[in-house]
Amino acid sequence: MDYTKLSILEVSKLLHDGSVTSEELTKQVLNNIKQKQNLHALTSVCEEYALKKAREVDALFKKGEKLPLLAGVPITIKDNINIKGLKTTCSSKFLENFVAPYSATIVEKLEQNYAVIVGKNNLDEFAMGSSTENSAFFTTPNPYNLEYVSGGSSGGSACAVAANLGFAGVGTDTGGSVRQPACLCGVVGLKPTYGLVSRYGIVAFASSLDQAGPLTKTVKDSAIMLNALTGYDEKEETSVKREKEDYLTSFSGSVKGIKIGLIKEIGSDGMDVEVKEKLESVIEFYKNQGAEFVELSVPFVNNALACYYILSSAEAASNLARFDGVKYGVSVFDAKNINDLYLKNRSNGFGKEVKRRIMLGNYVLSSGYYDAYYKKAKKVQKKLVEQFNKVFESCDVILTPTSPTPAFKIGEKANNPLSMYLSDVYTVPVNIAELPAISVPCGFNKMGLPIGFQLIGKKFSEKTLFNVADVYDSKNGEAK
Repeated sequence: MDYTKLSILEVSKLLHDGSVTSEELTKQVLNNIKQKQNLHALTSVCEEYALKKAREVDALFKKGEKLPLLAGVPITIKDNINIKGLKTTCSSKFLENFVAPYSATIVEKLEQNYAVIVGKNNLDEFAMGSSTENSAFFTTPNPYNLEYVSGGSSGGSACAVAANLGFAGVGTDTGGSVRQPACLCGVVGLKPTYGLVSRYGIVAFASSLDQAGPLTKTVKDSAIMLNALTGYDEKEETSVKREKEDYLTSFSGSVKGIKIGLIKEIGSDGMDVEVKEKLESVIEFYKNQGAEFVELSVPFVNNALACYYILSSAEAASNLARFDGVKYGVSVFDAKNINDLYLKNRSNGFGKEVKRRIMLGNYVLSSGYYDAYYKKAKKVQKKLVEQFNKVFESCDVILTPTSPTPAFKIGEKANNPLSMYLSDVYTVPVNIAELPAISVPCGFNKMGLPIGFQLIGKKFSEKTLFNVADVYDSKNGEAK
């Protein structure tokens, strides 16, 4: 039997009752990875590491140990997250041979849950992109049609889950980088509340916006993953100290009386016709399930994209200043002086999109432009936070599309960065306001490409998001 098509919840039951071993599962997943190398979903495969972990878990099961739901389940990790002793490349030539000296907190947490990590996922270089075309190594295509993109920057993670190269993946989301590829590849993607999941050991893009989150086949699997990923981390200063929750207690199976908000400023301009039709069918589904809909006004939502690219690029320029090729990374040997060394190392090491954002970030932080751009963007962020706080007084969750379009063709937007940036128009407000959001699949277009919708919640309302999302997800036979 091919177990790789099952959900975490389904396969965990089989592992716990002895119907299958972790080694069997891991070998099936590793075989899938070998058979589907054309997807380029992984930058590296850690076969020996994974099989060793799987055998260790099997030995514990044989002893009758009571183990977590993730025990023995093969998963993948985005390649900007450290695993001690394995490469962390960020899909960049700069870090092509960098071996992580320590593991990220979330990796330690997954290992404490006895998950089996089988490999590292491809991404847009340093997580900067919406299509995984910016990887220095290869583009990860859409598993439903290889001529189309998988989304980004966690395109490799989303593709791997959709193609059964792991039962779940862990990505990072700075402006939609978990949710948008999840939408384009037909899987569930969660961006948790900022601070709920530790960022320690994750290579920083924009520190005030970055947040790790799971990509899974079902909403319930997302809850299982979040249970493992959360918890206060004293090593990470933005980690929030709060009582740990059990997200598997989120599910009531009902949305009766739940108020779902629709933002009136999010119109159909730029929205694909089939995306709009699917969104309308989702609204109809929830109405039939007893949910109430309310119209909301968030005037600054349309300023979020510009605000995001100013703030994220400014933080990227600062965070990536450490990459100079002196202690690690790409380095030349014919530099005339220190300035020449930095220039050549960074020119050779970074790709076009990363350079573009570093230059934009340095520009908006420079003397004479700081007030006009960065300071103004921070004011817009404050307004957006205030407006979201206000509208959540009258609703429980907000419903939007995840992406304005299904997956686009590889190369279609490669030379048009502004068009590419618009892929994030519905996801970036969430990061700017530090809110949680989840993308849920809601069917396919006429080309057979996935479409998804997004639910946004107030801070730390992941339980509500899971319940509302699961009511749709668990009834997807009739809903799609």
